[in-house]
Amino acid sequence: MTQGLEFSVSDLTVHYGGVCAVNGIGFTVPAGESVGVIGANGAGKSSALKALMGLVPRRVSSMRFGDVDLSRVKARDMVRHGIGYVPEGRHVFSGLSVEKNLLLGAYARPWDAKTRAGLADVYELFPVLGEMKDRLAGALSGGQQQMLAIGRALMSQPKLLLLDEPSMGLSPILVETILGVLQRLKGQGLSMLLVEQNAKLTFEATSTCLVMENGQVAMSGRSADLTHDARVRKIYLGL
Repeated sequence: MTQGLEFSVSDLTVHYGGVCAVNGIGFTVPAGESVGVIGANGAGKSSALKALMGLVPRRVSSMRFGDVDLSRVKARDMVRHGIGYVPEGRHVFSGLSVEKNLLLGAYARPWDAKTRAGLADVYELFPVLGEMKDRLAGALSGGQQQMLAIGRALMSQPKLLLLDEPSMGLSPILVETILGVLQRLKGQGLSMLLVEQNAKLTFEATSTCLVMENGQVAMSGRSADLTHDARVRKIYLGL
C-alpha cells in the first residue's frame, strides 16, 4: 500500500446558484491519518468532498497535497496526483466484469509489476471480488459493489483516499465489513477522508473528526473524544 501524504485545504466554498452549500471551511488530513466528516443531511459534507475532487464549482484559498498545489487541478487529473475517490452510490460499470472495473481504476498507471501486485492486493482485501472477477458488476449485491468501488479506487495506488458515504444502503453486517477494511487501510498508513452519516462507523474508522452544520465546521476533535460529546448529539441528532 502506498504511504499517505498530508492534505490541507483552507477557505473552501461551494455555491449552487444562490445557495451556499459549503461556507469557507478548512482542515488538514495529516500524512497517514484518517479524518472523518459527519453531519445531518444537507450539512454540506458531500458537496465539500465533490468540490475537493473538482466535480462541482468551488472557491478555495489554498489546497495542497504534500508539496503540490491542487487548487487549479481539474477532476480528471486528480488521480494522477495520488487522490483516490469512492463516490456516493458506488457508480460501478454494471456492463463490465468485476476485474475490468478494477483495471479501469488503474487507467493512469502503466500495466507493470506494481499494478499487478495492486490487483492481487485488492483481491486479498476483498476475497469475494476475486471469486467473482468474471461476473458482471451489475449482478453484484450492493455491498459487493461497494467493495468493488473501494477496490477500483485503490487500483490507482492513491496516497489519499476520499470516501463518500460508503455505508449507505448496506446491512449492519456489511457496514462492519467496510469498517474492518477502513481500519486495515488506516493501519497501513493510507491517508483517508471519510464523509459519512453513520457516526459510529466514522468514529471507529478515523483518528479525528469534523462535525458540519449548515455548510460550516461546527466542531472538531479526536474521534474518541467526540463519541459521547453532548454537543455532537445536539448538532448531529438535533437533541
